[in-house]
Amino acid sequence: MKPLVVLLHGLARGHGSMAKLGAALRQAGFETFGRTYPSRRHSISYLADEVTEWIVERAGERPVCAVTHSMGGVIVRHLHDPRIHWHRIVMLAPPNRGSQLAAGLAANPVFRWYYGPAGAELADGSQWPAPPAPFAVIAGTRSRALTNVTSWTMGRRFPAGTPNDGTVAVEETNLDGMSAYAEVDATHTWIMNDARVQRLLVSFLQDGVFPRQLPG
Repeated sequence: MKPLVVLLHGLARGHGSMAKLGAALRQAGFETFGRTYPSRRHSISYLADEVTEWIVERAGERPVCAVTHSMGGVIVRHLHDPRIHWHRIVMLAPPNRGSQLAAGLAANPVFRWYYGPAGAELADGSQWPAPPAPFAVIAGTRSRALTNVTSWTMGRRFPAGTPNDGTVAVEETNLDGMSAYAEVDATHTWIMNDARVQRLLVSFLQDGVFPRQLPG
């Protein structure tokens, strides 16, 4: 059976943010499934339980892949339900080690009000489980971009010389056990729409590796 590719958006986003990526995946022959989860209203564990039920209902016995953006990568790490038959996962700009920006703002009442319990939980990733399948990580390195408002506000909190995508530091994306890793000149907010990123993730979903030469 061909795998179903689940698209998991980031914090304070919706499934529409993954629409162009979904179209690229379908053009490459994949079937995709995306749905907006209430990222600002609940804890990570609650959201993981809700997303689990959606995947089980949609995928049934089919193998499942996932492409995640930002906090979606944290959610997928909590999806270890045996009813999901995992195949491969690609994480785009995931705060795998926790987010220093979230850590610096977790006590701010405005931050907690807007980003909710899951946003505060992003401050510390030390207790999160490993992903439930072989996984690849793609990090963005464009720290300033007009299309990423965060890069001009909270992104200024990164110490000088810290490679980042305007929201997540490159180092924060790294996680032991990665099957493949790449850095791309893309900003956090729209990394999923970058053509190089799309070619890389299609390669991993198909073959379990990135191409030897990164796409230009």
